[in-house]
Amino acid sequence: MSVWNGHQLKSKRYIKNVMVIIILGLGCGVLAYFSPRGEENKSTAMWYSIIPPMLAILLAFLTQHVLLSLGIAIIAGGFLTSVPQAPLSIDAWLQGLKAVSTYVTDTVTSSTNLLVLSFIPPIFIMIEVIMASGGFRGIIVWLLKWVKGRKSAQAATALMGILCFIDDYTNAIVVGSMMQPITDRFRVSREKLAFLVDATSAPVAGIAVVSTWIAYEVGLLRQIAEKLEIDKSGYSMFFDALSFRFYCLLMIVFVFVQILMDCDFGPMRIAQEREKNQKSPEEDLIRDSERTSGRAINALVPIAGLLLFHFTGLWFDGTSKLKNDMLQWQAQSPTAVAENMLQKPVDIEALSPGSWIYWREVIGHAENSPLVLACAALFGLTLALLFSQIFGSLELPIIINCFKRGFRRATVPFVILITAWSLKNCCDNLKTGEFLTTILAGRVPSYLFPPILFFVASLISFATGTSYGTMAILIPTAIPVAYAMDQGYGLTTMISIGAVLDGAIFGDHCSPISDTTIISSTASSCDLMRHVRTQLPYSITVAVIALIFGYIPSALGLPALLSFSLAVLVIVVFLAGVGYFRKLLSV
Repeated sequence: MSVWNGHQLKSKRYIKNVMVIIILGLGCGVLAYFSPRGEENKSTAMWYSIIPPMLAILLAFLTQHVLLSLGIAIIAGGFLTSVPQAPLSIDAWLQGLKAVSTYVTDTVTSSTNLLVLSFIPPIFIMIEVIMASGGFRGIIVWLLKWVKGRKSAQAATALMGILCFIDDYTNAIVVGSMMQPITDRFRVSREKLAFLVDATSAPVAGIAVVSTWIAYEVGLLRQIAEKLEIDKSGYSMFFDALSFRFYCLLMIVFVFVQILMDCDFGPMRIAQEREKNQKSPEEDLIRDSERTSGRAINALVPIAGLLLFHFTGLWFDGTSKLKNDMLQWQAQSPTAVAENMLQKPVDIEALSPGSWIYWREVIGHAENSPLVLACAALFGLTLALLFSQIFGSLELPIIINCFKRGFRRATVPFVILITAWSLKNCCDNLKTGEFLTTILAGRVPSYLFPPILFFVASLISFATGTSYGTMAILIPTAIPVAYAMDQGYGLTTMISIGAVLDGAIFGDHCSPISDTTIISSTASSCDLMRHVRTQLPYSITVAVIALIFGYIPSALGLPALLSFSLAVLVIVVFLAGVGYFRKLLSV
């Protein structure tokens, strides 16, 4: 019987693989049909520009080997830069290999990428030192006074994710590492922990009016306002679109409603049921914490120091930028031509430090957030080592082992991030985003433009693994189209801005080549592809509800609050239905 079941399983996998190949072939054919006609040149995005990211994602799902899939996709992308123009030329194939090395070289020589990578090892070493010094044991004992079951453990994780709204990277690392022993204690699967971490990182940071995301989003909106001569600031446009950020808002609602109703479904339910029947890997740690007095200060001070240093660093960076901008504006010649006059920056001296507008402007104008983040990680590690000596008296061999384990844990996200960024460079060179944008240009009516724009933004972000890149592609190219449909700055434009920003976050949230997805799974000690497979049905569910009950009704004229309320009601009904049918099937 078991042999027969094995043959059935292999047959199902074979059929699934064949279907995937057929769908990939049909998809490429459709893209080729709709692709811009004309001579292939470096200024035109061709249909095959979508092949590398599609190949990476499909191979990752089929083989479960992320690094292998990314490597094959990067090599394919390198060849596609030159071989299609001269497939029989040896020089074209050599140029393709050179392009592959260029993608990787550009990644590892980028100062921004290096700063982000330098943030990872100190964080993991800090976590190892905190664990060895009993810091997490002390937090566990304290949290267990309030966390009494699976629901409260998940709710506490989601709440911490919302409270760490300043930065998505910091959110994922801190929340995932600190809550892992608690969720393990109450049989919450690592897959569910990774989902909770991922669902409250970028979706929260993307809509927080004080975060490291705000400068990038507002900067793009300010540029498009100047281009279209819209008499609004970037912040005003951000707040106009905030009511239409349906995916981010509904994801937060979905997380808490799902926890309250306790109705997991799809692969996540299988993971949760599996965890119920296994011994928790942190059970011995919990029993030790109940017998020994772990010191929570060994964890709280380093983590609080990291967050405080990060926040303070962003404040110094942002205020310095605003003051320099004001000095440059004041120094410009009053007789200069109007077109060359600098726009008056925010007068930070005129704002009260007690107002949220002050902090929104300051943190929003920070230019060196990766550097601040790397320094904050080193500061947190220094505090962890200091307090491990004051209250834990860790011996040198233990500290050395903490460094070794921390570096080992950092290796996987290190390599995956490098390959994922290399694939992004490949997509940029092949103009994947521009291709996906142009295939829909001029083919949709105005009332369907925002919903389709949400879909296109999701597709680009999922394929390229970058929300920032998607925003940079679509804000300058798609928002002018919406502006023309409105014949001015109107409802379609505002909804379209929200659709681009939210679609970019949704695709990034689901993509296995996204840096936030990689960091969330690593911080939660969850296999990357398990994390992607289990959270994908949840993310798609929220995205579909946001599209059907949020963007479409709003584009047709329904007030944003009513659309949001309708979507929340659908989430509640859907999860209640899932719970009802699950109980029905178990009877």
